[in-house]
Amino acid sequence: MGEETSEESKASIEKAIEAISSLISLSHSIKSFNIKWQLIRTKLEELYSGLAALENLNSGFDPSLSSLISAILISLKDTYDLATRCVNVSFSGKLLMQSDLDVMAGKFDRHTRNLSRIYSAGILSHGFAIVVSKPNANACKDDMRFYIRDLLTRMKIGDLEMKKQALVKLNEAMEEDDRYVKIVVEITDLVNILVVFLDSEIGIQEESAKAVDFISGFGCYRSVLIRFGVIGPLVRVLENGSDVGREASARCLMKLTENSENAWSVSAHGGVSALLKICSCSEFGGELIGTSCGVLRNLVGVEEIKRFMIEEDDTVATFIKLIGSKEEIVQVNSIDLLLTMCSKDEQTREVLVREGGIQELVSVLSDPNSLSSSKSKEIALRAIDNLCFGSTGCLNTLMSCKFLDHLLYLLRNGEISVQESALKVTSRLCSLQEEVKRIMGDAGFMPELVKFLDAKSFDVREMASVALYGLISVPRNRKKFAQDDFNISYILQLLDHEDGSNVSNDSGNTKFLISILMSLTSCNSARRKIASSGYLKSIEKLAETEGSDAKKLVKKLSMNRFRSILSGIWHS
Repeated sequence: MGEETSEESKASIEKAIEAISSLISLSHSIKSFNIKWQLIRTKLEELYSGLAALENLNSGFDPSLSSLISAILISLKDTYDLATRCVNVSFSGKLLMQSDLDVMAGKFDRHTRNLSRIYSAGILSHGFAIVVSKPNANACKDDMRFYIRDLLTRMKIGDLEMKKQALVKLNEAMEEDDRYVKIVVEITDLVNILVVFLDSEIGIQEESAKAVDFISGFGCYRSVLIRFGVIGPLVRVLENGSDVGREASARCLMKLTENSENAWSVSAHGGVSALLKICSCSEFGGELIGTSCGVLRNLVGVEEIKRFMIEEDDTVATFIKLIGSKEEIVQVNSIDLLLTMCSKDEQTREVLVREGGIQELVSVLSDPNSLSSSKSKEIALRAIDNLCFGSTGCLNTLMSCKFLDHLLYLLRNGEISVQESALKVTSRLCSLQEEVKRIMGDAGFMPELVKFLDAKSFDVREMASVALYGLISVPRNRKKFAQDDFNISYILQLLDHEDGSNVSNDSGNTKFLISILMSLTSCNSARRKIASSGYLKSIEKLAETEGSDAKKLVKKLSMNRFRSILSGIWHS
């Protein structure tokens, strides 16, 4: 065969593309040999995509391509004859037709591989562009599937640039429409190629990492990625990839390791060491370091992996240092990781104290430290609550860092979520030794707790009531509390069921307020103020419905009033 001109070769390609499209349409009307024709259709779709990528080729063609197109046209003609005979049920025997269909499927498979080799040789790597027409938003699943298969073919037969562009288009499609994710997962070859591409050159590696990360966002598809061995390649990207690839890889591993069964696989591929190295290297960005901490947070749920991490030199010190980061994701995930590592591990907790971890946690709460977000403050408070109240040493270190000053500031000025976290810690502190409660009373916590007694949230009201009850159990605090007339009158107002503006009465807060008043009656001045406040009838009314605590309160107040009457008679 003589050498074709560029125009003649283009005409041959267009003829082949048209014949493939026609044959695919015809195959859908064939009722017999369904599985065989489905296989042939898949091969035809791959070949179609490979040929469609050549339509914008401006340079001359290699003779090997011209020969291949001629062979494809012959195979298409033979297959069209087989399709016609199947439609008309005019074949001589089923076994012979099955054999003929297998032969044609094999031929199309070889044609696709030959086209791929031509691409790989670089003959078709210049002078053309990929034009991919993505179906519109209302497209049917068949059209969407055909589009994804088109991209798959380009990934298989294209040069590096074509592969990368196909991956970019794939990621765009999945991000715009979740239905494409399901199609991608259903095409076995495509998931396998995405995993293989993680070990490819940087540009392809980055786009593949983005793709598997996006797929891993759907919990039902994570097992598919695991089945194709994605963890090993992801760890290798962490070790040697670009920053973009590493970030996508870490995000994907963070989702996959939510299932603790996958933690062992990450460890077996050297993932723990790779993640620790990232966390200890200041050259990496906050997103990568923070996400790596998140992966490690999932891994330490396995006791053996936790022990390995703790035994590594400076591991705890590394994470303590990260608490001071300017980025929320690093602060939050490093604190969460330390919290998990130190929980129920006294030895690690001692390292935390020795390495200055408590000071770093308190620094997150510091008012001038505007770099710390509300989320960072919340998790720092949670860590302090869980780690610092179990031993005298931790508590003393905490107090020496002016923790109470910062805690009081957050109660007064923090965002609602931070206030609630601060209130929880305050309530916990109020259950500790008397010396701590005395210091809190002097610091000004009681007036702040009173303000939360009529909060909308029942949990908030309960925490405030329990904390206040703890503080006024200290005689010195009780006397201080009673000196402010507002404190007692405000609690009495909240108990007054006849006041329609009281939002607390319908929410089960009454018993906590009665307990506070009962404790206050141990203070003479407070008891007199309650008895002479004008709310005694309301309290007596409560005693009829609220049970023994309210009755005890009425009895104690009545005894006080009786003593006052007797005293008046005696002195008259």
